[in-house]
Amino acid sequence: MRKLVTAAFVSLDGVMQAPGAPQEDPTGGFTLGGWTVNYWDEPMGAFMDGIFTDPFALLLGRKTYEIFAAHWPFVGKDDPIGKAFNAATKYVATTSKEPLTWENSFGLRGDAAVEIARLKQQDGPDLLTQGSSGLLQTLLAHDLIDELRLLTFPLILGPGKRLFGKGAKPAALKLTASSVSTTGVIMSVYKRAGEVETGSFAMAEPSQAELARRERMKREG
Repeated sequence: MRKLVTAAFVSLDGVMQAPGAPQEDPTGGFTLGGWTVNYWDEPMGAFMDGIFTDPFALLLGRKTYEIFAAHWPFVGKDDPIGKAFNAATKYVATTSKEPLTWENSFGLRGDAAVEIARLKQQDGPDLLTQGSSGLLQTLLAHDLIDELRLLTFPLILGPGKRLFGKGAKPAALKLTASSVSTTGVIMSVYKRAGEVETGSFAMAEPSQAELARRERMKREG
């Protein structure tokens, strides 16, 4: 069975849109494209290299696929990430009939959740997502992500495409690695840890004021 790993750049308020350049994804009037560029340093490069160390197949949404297909095949043979991406199998969740021209690309044109669940059951390298905020909402809603590798940047972007949308299911995670770049980027690895366990710091015998507050909350909704 294959593991599904989500790697993402994300702002402190959860935005992941257009991290690499202003022209990358201006949809919705997003004007802050390229927000990761000035934070890059050697520890971040090492963290990213670690993501690509083991064999992987890329799992992408159509828009991210088009961004990558217009860039990585043209970076030159000496670029290590370009070399890895070009050689990897690319699975693309899409409803478009446009041809997938990047080498080793395969379209997932049915129900994305069903197709990806099927891929996970097969033998092969781990599935690795990059970007693909729309696809991630489907993966989160169907509880298909096994591991999150996040680079959280110390900035607030406001409106934009987010990592965690309304469809995300509650889940507990275990932090298995964490480090900080010289520019304040928190690099974290999270793995699944079952269901969310709740508790309470409330008094065993609530006060009359607390009981009244609870009743008021019920009425107000």
